[in-house]
Amino acid sequence: MELLRVLIVGCGNIAGTFDQGRAGNELPYTHAGAFLRDGRFILSACVEPDTEKRKAFMAAWGINNGYSSLEQVAETEDGFDVISICSPTPMHAQNLELALKLKPRLIFCEKPVTTSLTESERLVAACRDANILLAVNHTRRWAPDVAEFQADMRTGRWGQLRSVVGFYNKGILNNGSHLIDLLHLLLGKMEIEKVGEPLHDFFPNDPTVPVWLKAAQGVPVHLVCGNAADYALFEIQMIFSKGMVTMEDGGFFWRERRAVASNAFKGYQVLGEGVRRDGEYRLAMQNAADNIFRAITSGAALASTGETAIATQRVCEEIARLACTNPEKVRVHSTGEKSV
Repeated sequence: MELLRVLIVGCGNIAGTFDQGRAGNELPYTHAGAFLRDGRFILSACVEPDTEKRKAFMAAWGINNGYSSLEQVAETEDGFDVISICSPTPMHAQNLELALKLKPRLIFCEKPVTTSLTESERLVAACRDANILLAVNHTRRWAPDVAEFQADMRTGRWGQLRSVVGFYNKGILNNGSHLIDLLHLLLGKMEIEKVGEPLHDFFPNDPTVPVWLKAAQGVPVHLVCGNAADYALFEIQMIFSKGMVTMEDGGFFWRERRAVASNAFKGYQVLGEGVRRDGEYRLAMQNAADNIFRAITSGAALASTGETAIATQRVCEEIARLACTNPEKVRVHSTGEKSV
């Protein structure tokens, strides 16, 4: 079987560093780790302007060809099936422009596509016009238990959805986009009802914003802020008529509590102690690599695309705009995408 050739742009944490030093049989958290573990890809080259960082990355992942820029790659005759954009977000637009000129079969881009919705829309359209597949790394779309939970919601296993509370920090676009994208997947279209005062807890131009939204059938959704200076935060509580389901630690764990008869008060229902189980978020990058391979070789649908990323970025930008112009005033705006 011919291996698909991969070019990795940016040699930081999500590119491969998070997996360096981990055992080879552990599930991967990075692009390099996922492609190498899959076995149907070859890490052909990488791009990193920091010479020492590039050399260390090449040594860690057995990559023979390293370049300081995509312009330097363009001067060679190398061809790639996949280009992974793992560079800092402000570099995405330029890197995507240059990656398009290299004509890969697929681009795998870290979220957000760019720092600007207008630029993201333009580049997503450019990929589409060039018949180049674009996958965007909203990782939870590749977690099997998220798909299973979505099916449970559709079949009514937990009863009627009453409300949702999400917890996040480190920017509405940087980290909040994962939360909004997951809510799009599970709930579909939402309306922004109110935003609170922005908190600049990490990125100067990407505030963390408390926001109140409304999903289908009037289900209230409240996004609550933490501070990135304290600890990483990404959790969702979903309250149903039959119990409560909580995604904890970004999806590494799930907690399920069912409504049970109260031992103290006859005739009342309360939430039972429930169970805390391991989540399948650890499988996300492995599944992303598999999805990418099948999309290239057999036309499988990508779980996370430029179009789904645009829908998410549109909401994030509107939340940030409203928060930074006149916070705490009630407004209603239609947002989102259809539930997948």
